[in-house]
Amino acid sequence: MLFDLRGGGRRRTIQVVYVMLAILMGGGLVLFGIGGEVQGGLFDAFSEEQGTGAAGGQLEDELQQAEQAAQARPRDPEAWANLVRLRVQVAGLGENIDANTGQFAQSGRGLLRQAAQAWERYRALDPDPVDPQVATLMVQAFTGLNQLGDAVDAQEIVTEADSDNPRSYAQLAALAYQAGENRIADLARERALDLAEGDERDLIKSQLDAVQQQLAAQEQQRQQQQGGGVPGGGGAPPPGGGGAPAPGGGGQPTPQPAP
Repeated sequence: MLFDLRGGGRRRTIQVVYVMLAILMGGGLVLFGIGGEVQGGLFDAFSEEQGTGAAGGQLEDELQQAEQAAQARPRDPEAWANLVRLRVQVAGLGENIDANTGQFAQSGRGLLRQAAQAWERYRALDPDPVDPQVATLMVQAFTGLNQLGDAVDAQEIVTEADSDNPRSYAQLAALAYQAGENRIADLARERALDLAEGDERDLIKSQLDAVQQQLAAQEQQRQQQQGGGVPGGGGAPPPGGGGAPAPGGGGQPTPQPAP
């Protein structure tokens, strides 16, 4: 892998992933293959075929055919790669997206889990190289499932195939920070900034700074909630209050003058 460094346990419950995506997209950073050298990202897959009309029906038909092909040719990596593609694409159809949140609905998440299973079968066949377009789709799939450690692994494949692109390293850094893979994140950030120049470098730095600030704010909020909601106090009474001894007393009686 590009950065095969794994620290302690992975944190997969951080809920700022969509904030990170919004930051990267809103700032103009190339995301999931859009405009970069590695194409085939989520939005490429959905831009022309998203919906529930004829195009959506065609995708679902293709998915059924892909499932049959994978069962008929279980040792064919391309059959499993194609199944990954179509499961993720169908997961993005209108009926599989929650209209209120814009995130994957239960049906969409089910398809993403099936895509993850097909991805495991594909990887087990040791394709050389791993298709970076399929890996790009799995970054989004694992992100939608909040499996951020797995999203980092997939993004490493994408970045290795696009190793001269600072934006790919920046995306890897952002995902790795959220997954708690801080060593990988720091290395990817450093590489992104080394490759980028001028305004692009400033943009990447500001975006990754924003991701870290958001994570730090969330961690601070979590600690405050665990501490009883008193910032910095951990639920302890304020100094001098709640029956605490007077400053300087230390709980000992105050010396009295001799009679």
